Amino acid sequence: MPNNTGADVIVIGGGLAGAAVSWYLAREGVDVLLVERGEIGARASGANAGSIHLQIPVAEYRSLGRKWAETFAPTLSMMNVGVDLWKSLEDKLETPLEFRQCGGIIAARTEQEIALVREKAALEALQGIESTELDAGELLERAPYLAADMIGGAFYPDEGKANPLLVTRAFARAAERHGTRMAPQTEVTGMVRQQAFTVTTSRGRMSAQRVICAAGADAGHVAAMVGLELPIRGYPIQVSVTEPAATIVDHLVYSAAGKLTLKQMANGTCLIGGGWPSDLQADGTLAVSCRSMSDNLELLHSVVPALAGLQIVRTWPAMVNGNESWRPVVGEAPSCPGFYLCLFPWMGFTGGPIAAHCVADLILGRTPKYDVASLSDLPRPHVE
Repeated sequence: MPNNTGADVIVIGGGLAGAAVSWYLAREGVDVLLVERGEIGARASGANAGSIHLQIPVAEYRSLGRKWAETFAPTLSMMNVGVDLWKSLEDKLETPLEFRQCGGIIAARTEQEIALVREKAALEALQGIESTELDAGELLERAPYLAADMIGGAFYPDEGKANPLLVTRAFARAAERHGTRMAPQTEVTGMVRQQAFTVTTSRGRMSAQRVICAAGADAGHVAAMVGLELPIRGYPIQVSVTEPAATIVDHLVYSAAGKLTLKQMANGTCLIGGGWPSDLQADGTLAVSCRSMSDNLELLHSVVPALAGLQIVRTWPAMVNGNESWRPVVGEAPSCPGFYLCLFPWMGFTGGPIAAHCVADLILGRTPKYDVASLSDLPRPHVE
């Protein structure tokens, strides 16, 4: 990419949100330049467990408490609109994404776990989220692969899954077809806002009237370049995948006892996650935590014993962006006109497309598909 490259909009970050907002804008004729320090879709957007969530995370409800859950719960209404977007993405992007609304199941083994699931579902219902409480018979009828000692749980019909290896690349290819210019292996090292933004990168300077920060775990560093304090940072997690098997699991599966997500993909492999931490080493690189993998698999096998014989083919670490509130950071920064944030902490695979759609609407002068103004945790000016 030559020096002094210009565009209407520079998007910083080539993950799901960045690729999606580039596509939404480019198809409307906006001149977009996407800058990514690595390869497009190679970081968290391609390394997550592929879950389409539509509930308050059960492990966090347990650990962070009801007060946190009440603050987070309105985010579900935005995610609900986002799931509607997911339904049409394969047609609009003209490529398979392996998206399927298979429904989500929480399995509970104790009365205390049932009470937690019931309490959580009542908060979710206030945001329009549909779920059905299940007794032991109903749970095992719907999901006979679960452990026989489960006494109940809940079913969320609108949850599902998609293939994270396909989605971001599909958005990026569609964006390129509409004219988006891609600058992978290009690190942003500085930014100045005057009449326009001048973005200094490892491959020269670039300029634009507007900048969209979709940099995920690096978003706080990027925002600081224009004097904004963004309370968002990277969190190391890991995901495991099994060898292929005949179809066993039909749903997105959770445990009311702790951190677990499980789904079986189109090729028969099972993706196992839940947000277990990986190891962040002194040099900044990530490594698989054997303790997390062991605990994750122990919980998995207690919930779905039929998977105990499957071999784990690979476990990999990834860095996801997160904040304490778990609420999205979407919109134009009030103190920095022309600088937009497109971040959906923790649940970016589910929320990335709707966050991108809303930012594109704002830039195009349209009413956003979802009213993010009342929900978004936009950054404050940095104070020394």
